[in-house]
Amino acid sequence: MNFWDTITGNDLTREWNAFEVRAQALPADHRAAWEQIQVHLFPYGDFTGRNLMPILDSALGLLEQTAADGQGIDEVLGEDIKGFCAALAGGEGARSYRDRWRQQLNRNVARKLNRLGD
Repeated sequence: MNFWDTITGNDLTREWNAFEVRAQALPADHRAAWEQIQVHLFPYGDFTGRNLMPILDSALGLLEQTAADGQGIDEVLGEDIKGFCAALAGGEGARSYRDRWRQQLNRNVARKLNRLGD
């Protein structure tokens, strides 16, 4: 990966397009699960989403393998795809960008309130 691709995000675009090509080869139920996985993983991403690329690659690989083995989505992911995604992102209770922003806002408000109390 060269510097220009990293700065412009071209590398992410190429990876994302490769994911979409791979996902199109999946059966319909696996493709629907892929869409749900994307939706539920994005809140755990950083500003660029670069940290999610290995996780998404692994999740798509799992879907490809299970489709090749003839397993259904419920056998592999169960009913709780959101919980599955939380586990992929670092476990239940993993901090999302909302949690980080909330903590930053609370810290800033507390700092301002302490200055007013002085």
